[in-house]
Amino acid sequence: MWSGPRNLSTAMMRSFGARGDCACVDEPFYAAYLAATGLDHPMRAAVLASQPQDWRVAREALMGPVVQPIQYQKHMVQHMLPGMETDWLDGLVNVFLIREPERVVASFSAKRGLPDAGELGFRRQRELYEELVSRGKRPVVIDSADIRRAPEPALRALCAAIGIDFTPRMLGWTPGAKPEDGVWGAHWYDAVNGSTGFAGAEGPLPVLEGELAALAASLRADYEAVAARKLVI
Repeated sequence: MWSGPRNLSTAMMRSFGARGDCACVDEPFYAAYLAATGLDHPMRAAVLASQPQDWRVAREALMGPVVQPIQYQKHMVQHMLPGMETDWLDGLVNVFLIREPERVVASFSAKRGLPDAGELGFRRQRELYEELVSRGKRPVVIDSADIRRAPEPALRALCAAIGIDFTPRMLGWTPGAKPEDGVWGAHWYDAVNGSTGFAGAEGPLPVLEGELAALAASLRADYEAVAARKLVI
């Protein structure tokens, strides 16, 4: 699952984890990303200590045996930096989870202030999508707004597209942190930890001003390029 931040990816991890036949992996390249970029993220030291800082080691762990028939790998697209090999993705089912940039910018800025465009992952998501397509792959695209608007139809469509059976268990989960959560969940997962299912449909786009509005506008072309291929729910 290839997502950017503030984009329903953790709720989707909860949904897949509730299936009963799915193991979940939470952002396995986060430490490698922080080590390579030097970015000062919340809980940086704890993240670096919790995971391999070499992306190759993280990749090999993902390609090992799985303990359940299905594995949900939650990835942030921006963690896949230039120079990190992506040919291993050809053996996986790749789903791109998208969200309108105005919503992402509003949500992210409420947590961390004005973000850098690269941290939000829109350009990298488009690049990775187009890279897979150029290699003859058919990634699945689903919009988080469609999931929140109609969770069961959206999840049924997603399961059909990736070749697994839908189960109603995906519609709800128990509240609280989960063993698969990264250590950063203590900072970022407060809302999802208090939830037992998907939040309702989102309202109108947030009204942004100044630098936030300009940032969201600069991201829209990349969003729309991927959104043009999204599942129709």
